[in-house]
Order: sequence, then C-alpha cells, then structure tokens
Amino acid sequence: MLGQAAISACRTKGTYLAARYRRLVGRRGRRRALVALQHSILISIWHMFTRDIEYTDLGGEYFLERTGKARATRRLVSQLNRLGYQVNLQPVETT
Repeated sequence: MLGQAAISACRTKGTYLAARYRRLVGRRGRRRALVALQHSILISIWHMFTRDIEYTDLGGEYFLERTGKARATRRLVSQLNRLGYQVNLQPVETT
C-alpha cells in the first residue's frame, strides 16, 4: 500500500512529495527515490498520529523557497558556465 501511495504521489503535480521525488531521482535512481518517498510518507503519517494534526502540503516550490532564489540562480548560472555558455541575466518585467 505504501508503495502504491508513493507512486501516486510522485505522479502528482505541484506537491511537496512530487518535488522531493524529482530531486532524488536524479541522484539515486527511480527505485531508491520511491523508497525514500515511502519513508517520507511514513514519517508524515507518524507525525500526524502522534501530534493529532492534519496533513498540510508544503507545495511544489518548497525546495526553491527553502534555498532561496539567489542561491538557485547562482547555482544554475554556474552550471551553464561550466557547460561553456556565457550568461547575462535580466529580470522579467511584470505588468
């Protein structure tokens, strides 16, 4: 049951569990990422039962917000520089 829940969770869009799966699958592979997702679900269930609280999803952008926009920008620009690209960033104007 937990495995099926993890597979369903990784296929959703805009959720914390899907974002966690996408972060892990590149480093660990599909199977290990699914096991890690099962563990995350199990830990969440444990906290909900022991503290008598409802589940609140952190959102798909949680990891980007946690590390900060500036740090993510520096990391991505550095990656592109290592690939041989010169990057000039200009913010998008919102209307």
